[in-house]
Amino acid sequence: MSDLSAMIVGCGDVGSRLARQLLARGWQVHGLRRTVAQLPAGVLPVAADLSDASIPAGWPEHFPDYLVYCVAASQHDEAGYRAAYVEGLRHVLSWLADKGQHPRRLLFVSSSSVYAQQSGEWVEEGAATEPEGYSGRIMLEAERLALESGIPASLVRLTGIYGPGREWLLSQVRQGYRVAEEPPLYGNRIHAEDAAGLLAFLLQADAEGVALEDCYIGVDDDPAPLAEVVAWLRQYMGVTEWSDEQRVRRTGSKRCSNARARALGWVPQYASYKEGYAAILKG
Repeated sequence: MSDLSAMIVGCGDVGSRLARQLLARGWQVHGLRRTVAQLPAGVLPVAADLSDASIPAGWPEHFPDYLVYCVAASQHDEAGYRAAYVEGLRHVLSWLADKGQHPRRLLFVSSSSVYAQQSGEWVEEGAATEPEGYSGRIMLEAERLALESGIPASLVRLTGIYGPGREWLLSQVRQGYRVAEEPPLYGNRIHAEDAAGLLAFLLQADAEGVALEDCYIGVDDDPAPLAEVVAWLRQYMGVTEWSDEQRVRRTGSKRCSNARARALGWVPQYASYKEGYAAILKG
């Protein structure tokens, strides 16, 4: 058994997967969300609405070693993103300050939307962050809040998360949707279990005294052109029809690198879309 502990704020899909992985390692885990009945077994519940500035009734008097801020916006517009990522984090940091609590590290789960590269460039953590959309701009604001919190912090910029229950592309392919082949539109993916695995890996590394960087990109080993992914899925699923009207649409084209996380020793369980989608379809 470990004597380590973590608070996962926003214990939804990825957060719950992280909780189960930490519990399996012997960690004590608190999970904060609005509906705590959906928390995995073994997670200590903290019921809270991050839009409420008052300290939740279940806030622990002895705060866990680590704080993971892993929320998802409940409404996908500028106000929703600001409420979830900026104001919610500000409330949590305020609760910590009011209680005089100081975690060993904060992991802030961010997004590759902060990168606006569109020409298939390879992107690493230090690449220019000049997002054109509100989601990337607000995420950068939240990242700054985390890094300036006074708590040692690392950002984890996850790319397109997929997995059971996150099957949008599979639905598109089944309906025969098309995607442009030229120029290649590179997409970046990480299986939800690997996203949680990277967070668990970083927490364990920090606990063991490894010096963490202030930012990591969460992505598999194979940023691939979307047309290639669609073609592979069509063959795997036996889809032969094409839709005349519908297309898979996306903006941007970049290839995110996981070299920094891999150099630390992290290895994704699903190295590419092939292993990840095969596991979903077999399930």
